[in-house]
Amino acid sequence: MLNLSTLLEDGARNRPERDAVVFGDLRLNYTLVNMIANQVAGLLVSRGVRPGDRVAIACPNLPYFPFVYFGALKAGAVVVPLNVLLTAPEIAYHLKDSGAKALFAFTGSPELPLGERAWTAFGEVETCETYIDLPAAAGATESAIEGAETFWAALDGQPGEFETVRTEADDTAVIIYTSGTTGRPKGAQLSHNNLLLNAVGSDALFDKEPGGHDVFLTVLPLFHIFGQTTMMNCALYRHGTMVLQARFDGDEALDLMEKEGVTIFAGVPTMYWGLLGAKGGHDLAKIAATLTTAVSGGAALPGELTKRVKERFGVDVLEGYGLSETSPVVSFNNPKRRAKPGSIGLPIWGVEMKLVDGEFNDVEGEGPGEIAVRGHCVMKGYHERPEVNEQVISNGWFRTGDIARRDEDGFYFIVDRSKDMIIRGGYNVYPRELEEVLMEHPAVGLAAVVGVEHETHGEEIKAYVIRQEGAAVTEQELIDWSKERLAGYKYPRIVEFRDELPMTATGKILKRELR
Repeated sequence: MLNLSTLLEDGARNRPERDAVVFGDLRLNYTLVNMIANQVAGLLVSRGVRPGDRVAIACPNLPYFPFVYFGALKAGAVVVPLNVLLTAPEIAYHLKDSGAKALFAFTGSPELPLGERAWTAFGEVETCETYIDLPAAAGATESAIEGAETFWAALDGQPGEFETVRTEADDTAVIIYTSGTTGRPKGAQLSHNNLLLNAVGSDALFDKEPGGHDVFLTVLPLFHIFGQTTMMNCALYRHGTMVLQARFDGDEALDLMEKEGVTIFAGVPTMYWGLLGAKGGHDLAKIAATLTTAVSGGAALPGELTKRVKERFGVDVLEGYGLSETSPVVSFNNPKRRAKPGSIGLPIWGVEMKLVDGEFNDVEGEGPGEIAVRGHCVMKGYHERPEVNEQVISNGWFRTGDIARRDEDGFYFIVDRSKDMIIRGGYNVYPRELEEVLMEHPAVGLAAVVGVEHETHGEEIKAYVIRQEGAAVTEQELIDWSKERLAGYKYPRIVEFRDELPMTATGKILKRELR
């Protein structure tokens, strides 16, 4: 038997009074979080949920998330986390595609009425039998959604003890939906073994002996696998404390770091940019005194951002690499070894990496080539997509769609996503290289480079730029800056200044919208 919920149960046994979850003024110890998860498990079983049934949750970083996540796992169910920005038709698609039998959804707010969207979608999916409203008001037993049942009313009378359902290591624990490069979103099936070993393997990121007390600022969305593994499952494995932030804001994040003595922060590059741009009066020395670990993933981290974070907070940002299909961590710069700037590091324990060409043949030497991954982290396959699984998995190797180079020490360096590569006049141009150059300009705060259609060259290179606050720079100045530092076919011919860039809920820049 193996069940991922053992992470929470072990903390309840060994650190029962320690805070597991902090949200605002709410502090919940391991005993209480485990007890509520037991009540959720009992509720699901009482509503007819059986081992292997899917339970969907649409919720930002609130205490509800670990309650439902681990409660569903205890009941032997499969958790289907949903992005909180999905529309009603998109939610309905995910429920139908996964075959979800129950849906837990946060009410939301008048500005972001998540509950209304979820309730509408629920009404369109006959096979989804149970809807539970996660109310904005703590402890509310009356739902703001007519006809819906609240979380607290549903738990009333459920016992705080529950015997976890027997599950096997290879049973699916979570289905994470990812859009991939083409088509409708596909559900990556991650097993209990995938997720448990990835949490344990990710623990080496933090270069600390077990037994201490780490405080994780959990702002990476928990509906995304990066947040689930590195900021929730790994925190519980270490018997740490999760300080939840429902939506990233640089000033609020620094306030929480200062107030709670945060030791570990993980984010995507745009979050680091947000921390550097925070305007409030923060005690940076106090923050730096406790912050021992900073991790970046989800997208390539510009070297200039790494430098600025080191100067401001006195901590090196360790860059890693992973995907939804790999639970997610594949590699990182282990703090116990010499890190290489710009590298995604070396494979974690139990994981192999190599470079392949378009026919899945090995690429020797430096490359470049497409990264392929094999090991305990690789998903079982996409849910009910056998034809796609045959295309992306061969002999246990999963092809990622990411292009990389490899140095003589075995360190990997992302060149770019294959789908983001620009072909200008027959030459391959990788946007990340251009973005690094633009970010070195003192007036540039953030940059994103894409290819746009062109009559004669096929594609032309365009840069979208956010200026540093108070800085002045023209389009031609940035073009000239790039021209001096890049080959003639690489530098951007078009520069557009913006106040903000479109981003996903996880903070990744949406290049498809820019294109």
